[in-house]
Amino acid sequence: MLPPTAPRFFATRRALRAGLGAIAVAVLVTLRSAPLAAQSPANRPNVVLIITDDMGYADLGVYGAKDIRTPNIDRLAREGVRFTDFYANGTTCSPTRAGLITGRYQQRYGVEQPLPANGAAVADGERGLDASPYSLPRLLKSSGYATALVGKWHLGYAPTQSPLAHGFDYFFGLKSGYHDYWHHNDSRGAPDLWENDARVEVDGYSTALIADRAIAFIEQHANAPFFIDIAFNAPHWPFQRPDTPSKAVGNARFLKPADSLPSTRADYASMVEAMDRHVGRVLATLEHRAITRKTIVIFTNDNGGEWLSDNTPLFNRKYSTWEGGIRVPAIVRWPGRIRAGTVTAQVGMTMDLAASVLAAAQVVVPSGAQLEGMNLFPVLEAKIPVAPRTLFWRSVQAKRDMRAVRDGDTKMVVESNHTFLYDIRRDPGERHDFARMQPDVVRRLTLMLQAWERDVDADAARRK
Repeated sequence: MLPPTAPRFFATRRALRAGLGAIAVAVLVTLRSAPLAAQSPANRPNVVLIITDDMGYADLGVYGAKDIRTPNIDRLAREGVRFTDFYANGTTCSPTRAGLITGRYQQRYGVEQPLPANGAAVADGERGLDASPYSLPRLLKSSGYATALVGKWHLGYAPTQSPLAHGFDYFFGLKSGYHDYWHHNDSRGAPDLWENDARVEVDGYSTALIADRAIAFIEQHANAPFFIDIAFNAPHWPFQRPDTPSKAVGNARFLKPADSLPSTRADYASMVEAMDRHVGRVLATLEHRAITRKTIVIFTNDNGGEWLSDNTPLFNRKYSTWEGGIRVPAIVRWPGRIRAGTVTAQVGMTMDLAASVLAAAQVVVPSGAQLEGMNLFPVLEAKIPVAPRTLFWRSVQAKRDMRAVRDGDTKMVVESNHTFLYDIRRDPGERHDFARMQPDVVRRLTLMLQAWERDVDADAARRK
């Protein structure tokens, strides 16, 4: 059966068309952040943001996993809302994390590839996201929130790029893209475990250590508003089991399918299940401190899964702008505000989390922040209907540059000199290309994508 033809697209065009240019339309539909209804400052919600790394779309029970047990994350979905159409800002880790911290497209800051490990040349090692007064943690801290990042940073090593410079009161974790879970060495063999801006040596499995520090921070700040970003590096490679301590000390390795002793799906599953158990510990801490009802818990992932992941029913994986590279799980729980057990078709993106958290926290956002994300809470609380979105992606990777735009339910993918068009609502697996049937839509989306690229590239050039 062929995808729907012109009427659906013409209706979408009419809904978006108001004599505005392509970029103006894209900005219009982001529904920029606005504070929620007034609350007493003392009742501002805590926020626990949990981000996993390289997990597949179907690697949670609530998203269809059959061979991985995730009762604690599944519970979050039963008690909150689950997204079907949530996206990462980027196809890899650093870009998406930059989108979260800035609340904007990361291309504006020149963060389009995973940043190198600290052992790289000085010129590369100093690349990263420079601190700004408008970053998510800085705005929250300035508004009276205690802030922490435990887990993966991957946005730079220089003092001006550190988590503390960006407004986190406390940091514990790794600054590179990945490290050995047991010995905490990065891909070049350098020690990569940090507390604030100092390297530390702590025994244990990274996932457990991250949860330990997260729980300690929550216990310490349970009586005042806090924001904590729990950025698990699981289940990113190396695929090391939590029940099998590694004896070898060396560089963290990515084992590929063709290697003589590759990792297995069972190894990967054990990492996801361990992470879920530690999520359960965090949730139990909220209950123990009687702050569950005043705490927003957000769960998501940074990009599509790797080769051991299951991205069903999506096509392809990490590094690509196909759905398997950018569509990710997302769950939000806010007791008393979001109806339990709901599912939303609202299209969301990582940078929306910045706008949403700031609105929930009643932070007055300066105009200089220029947030591009949407405050999702009015939709999640059923105060307004699902809003159409126009979102863009660009992945600049070695030997594989890709672009994409989603406009309503229409998605265009550009890979090399090939352009594809899909009805992504009916065809999330991107199997039925109808670019040949709708060249006018391809032309319209191409112009929108080109205008967006000119805009973000000009902004990036001004920052150099």
